[in-house]
Amino acid sequence: MNFQQLRIIREAVRRNFNLTEVAAALFTSQSRVSKHILDLEDELGIELFVRKGKRLTGLTEPGKELVGIVERMLIDAKNIKRVAEQFANRDEGSLTIATTHTQARYALPQVVRRFKQAYPKVHLALHQASPAEIVALLQSGEADIGIATEALDGGNAASNFASFPFYDWHHLVVVPDGHALTQLPKLTLQALATHPLITYHAGYTGRPRIDATFAEAGLVPDVVMSALDADVIKTYVEVGLGVGIIASMAFDAARDVGLTSLDAAHLFPPNTTRIAVRRGHYLRGYAYRFLEESSPALTQAVVKGALDAE
Repeated sequence: MNFQQLRIIREAVRRNFNLTEVAAALFTSQSRVSKHILDLEDELGIELFVRKGKRLTGLTEPGKELVGIVERMLIDAKNIKRVAEQFANRDEGSLTIATTHTQARYALPQVVRRFKQAYPKVHLALHQASPAEIVALLQSGEADIGIATEALDGGNAASNFASFPFYDWHHLVVVPDGHALTQLPKLTLQALATHPLITYHAGYTGRPRIDATFAEAGLVPDVVMSALDADVIKTYVEVGLGVGIIASMAFDAARDVGLTSLDAAHLFPPNTTRIAVRRGHYLRGYAYRFLEESSPALTQAVVKGALDAE
């Protein structure tokens, strides 16, 4: 058994058992991938994959048992390298943050600035992804830290990750200057629902809470457009396509000339953006510094204590 065989098993699952894609991902040939699989099955004395002719179509029962062990072994192999790097080059290396566009654009710039001042030789990669993709990147060990409002506070996250509150925020409404909604003494859901709306894609930046709030009030809003980030939403509000619902930190009165923000904290429940790290994933010293720059409460002792807790 060797690490290349383990990598092939992992990639086969990730690539939906397409060996051509597995070979491309691992910079080898499809014939060598097939040989590695057969050699490992011969060594173990079991079949790991379900086959239809020469094609792989899924995992056998022992294959399903093995794939979790393979993931842990490959992550631990990376951890060994990280431990060595931590003591050989404490202030050099790389750190990958998986986060959504909203967090990268509005919440993290000052955190990143302070971190880079402290660790100028660390290569910081901001991987912008959907909440579900962030979970997958953390799970695979491709990301060191994940930051999102959705997907990191329960379910899979509860058992596999240590998750911490980053900050609380609320939604607000944006309209062109002089819009009819600016004349109301207080914004209501009913009034909002009479206008075409522009907001986030489903599953992003608190959109589930927006939908649930309207549904609980028995209202069906006319969402004419959705987008991944607030800058796009504001652009189309500005040209008169509809009324925008965005994250509060995405509005800057000095920058967003021509738009008026309306408080909506009384309409929609608050949101909490969370930071998560995977249990079993070794964090370099500077990763703990990034967490503490994000939230002073996230000291190394606090994070390690949560990671060690069952």
